Amino acid sequence: MKTIFNAIGLMSGTSLDGLDICYVQFVLDQGKWSYKMINADSVEYPQWLHTALATAQSMTALEYAKLHSDYGLYIGEQVKSFIEKHDITPDFIASHGQTIFHQPSLRFTGQIGSGAGIAAVTGVDTICDFRTTDVALGGQGAPLVPVGDRALFGDYDYCLNLGGFSNISYTAGETRYAYDISPVNYVLNEYARRMGMEYDRDGETARSGKVCVELLQSLNDLDFYHQCGPKSLGREWVEKEVFPLIDSFGLSVSDILATFTEHISQQIALNVEGGKVLVTGGGAFNKYLVERMQANTPEALYVVPDSLTVNFKEALIFAFLGALYMADIPNCLSSVTGASRDNIGGCLYKGAGSIQKS
Repeated sequence: MKTIFNAIGLMSGTSLDGLDICYVQFVLDQGKWSYKMINADSVEYPQWLHTALATAQSMTALEYAKLHSDYGLYIGEQVKSFIEKHDITPDFIASHGQTIFHQPSLRFTGQIGSGAGIAAVTGVDTICDFRTTDVALGGQGAPLVPVGDRALFGDYDYCLNLGGFSNISYTAGETRYAYDISPVNYVLNEYARRMGMEYDRDGETARSGKVCVELLQSLNDLDFYHQCGPKSLGREWVEKEVFPLIDSFGLSVSDILATFTEHISQQIALNVEGGKVLVTGGGAFNKYLVERMQANTPEALYVVPDSLTVNFKEALIFAFLGALYMADIPNCLSSVTGASRDNIGGCLYKGAGSIQKS
């Protein structure tokens, strides 16, 4: 007997480049999953929202609560427009939200964007808040994507995502392992903005710079890279440990980008032993970064797939996490997060039924 889920997945990453929306059909047939991505769009954030999300960690409690509501209603409006544009009828929406706080060692994490607001505006059941149960169980609450990597992209030896941070997942024996590797676009984009660019297109500015060996060694010596077991990164660590270290060297932006690109590629090389590696996320379009990864790991084959998969894989997998939630199947793996057990993460807000077409 086949079970079919028609889902909308939503993703907003630390790079704050916008909201990714994808509509996917999942089929569960005799324990095996397959998928078809039917529609996908990205919505660039208006400046007011971009600024609000970028500064939310320093807001008052009242301001934070209001943004949580406002952002949820904004997401709901974007998804409602997406549904009407493509004339689709999703069974549910699965929303990642925007991570503002992530400190699992203190047993809390916070993703902003009210699921109740999304459900209220769209009239569609909405699942959100995927990380908090895992953190409550002593886990990192991240990464969450590996359960989808295992089920949907099992033909690859590794799945590597290059977003605000890099994370990797792979199977050894019967167990799926995954963890964050290093910052990527969260750092690269910050320094690109100092040159008036939203990002370093194709990594050309990094290509033109010179690697500072002393900074590279200092970055590689940071304690995080020598920790074993499940581990994850958040904005707080970068702002405390990485930015002050980089800025202390007084380098040009091009040299910073060159050095940090080399740092990223070296850290990835330490975690890839060879085989076929699926590369997705915005960093997959950074040609210079991918070249340096390949140069530092010649025994591996880094595969950048079609742009739809590159751009929307995380939104696709959050839709899949929602499907697992609906099927009452664990969507957080303790082997990945370090939680005391596998668990089903998420909170469900019921919609009011189908949208009234205007």
